[in-house]
Amino acid sequence: MDSHLLPADRLAEAAELLADGYTIVRGAVRPSLIAEIEADLADRYEATPFCEGGFYGERTKRFGRLLLRSEGMTNLVLDPTILALAEMVLGRFCDRLQLNLTQAIEIHPGALPQFPHRDQDMWRGEIGRIEYLLNVMWPLTPFTPENGATLVWPGSHGAAALDMDERGAPIVAEARPGDAIVFLGSTLHGAGSNKSSAVRRGIIVSYCLGWLKPYENQWLAYPPDVAKMFPPELAALVGYAQHRPNLGNFEGQCPSVLFGGYPADPLGAVDALRPDQADQLADHLAAQRNGLAAGQVS
Repeated sequence: MDSHLLPADRLAEAAELLADGYTIVRGAVRPSLIAEIEADLADRYEATPFCEGGFYGERTKRFGRLLLRSEGMTNLVLDPTILALAEMVLGRFCDRLQLNLTQAIEIHPGALPQFPHRDQDMWRGEIGRIEYLLNVMWPLTPFTPENGATLVWPGSHGAAALDMDERGAPIVAEARPGDAIVFLGSTLHGAGSNKSSAVRRGIIVSYCLGWLKPYENQWLAYPPDVAKMFPPELAALVGYAQHRPNLGNFEGQCPSVLFGGYPADPLGAVDALRPDQADQLADHLAAQRNGLAAGQVS
C-alpha cells in the first residue's frame, strides 16, 4: 500500500470526515489551478449534450477522461492531502487504492435536486463496516444554496447507512474554487437545485478500493500508450499496477509491462503476493523441501 502522510494542519478535517462523513478542505489548492482546468474544459462543456434520465439530471452535463483534457488534473488527482485522507479511510481495506473516476459536471438553471444517494451502492458488498470509496468535489464555480451546491447529510455514513429511513436535514456544502468537498462513499448526498441564472460547474475525483471494479473503466479511458506518459504514481492509480495477490495482471505480470508495447514473445507469470502471503508460502515450500530431503536421506 502506498504511504501518504496527512499534513499536521489538516488533522481537524480528517477528524471531521470520520465523525460526520464529510469535510470541506478550505484552500486545498490555488484557485488559479482551478481556473486553468476550467479553461481547458470549456470547449468540452459547450459540446457535451445534456444527460438523459432522472438520476444524472436532464439539466446537467457530465463527461469524464479528465486526465486527458487538462494537465492540471494530475495535480488534483495526486494532491497529497487528498491522497492521505483517502488512504486513512480506505487503506486498511485494500492493498492499494485506485482511481474510481474523474468527471466534470455542469448543472444548468432549472435543474431539480438530485436523488439523495450513497455512491457505495454501486457495489453490493457489506454495508456498515467497510468503506469502499472517497469522493472529492472540486468547485470550478462558487457552490451556493442558489446554484445547486452539493447537499450532504452529516452522520449518514458507516453503520448509519443501514437505516434507510433515517435522513434528517442536509447541509449545503458551500465552497469556492480551491476548496475541496470531501465525503465518504457511505455518506448520503446529492446535488441541489439550481435556482440561479448561471451554471454551476464542478469536478468529482474519487478513489476506491483497489480490488473493486471502478465506475470509470480506466484502462479504456487511458490505454497503455496514454498511461505510459503519466507519472508512475498516477499510472498505478489508473490501474497499471497489480493489487496483491496478482489482481489486475497481464499474462501474470504487472500491466505496466505494456508500456513497452504488447510483448512479441510469451511472458512468464511472476508472483505478486502480500507480505503475509509470501511468508506463508515460504513456510509451505520450506516444509515441502525439508520433507523431500528427509525422504531422500532415509
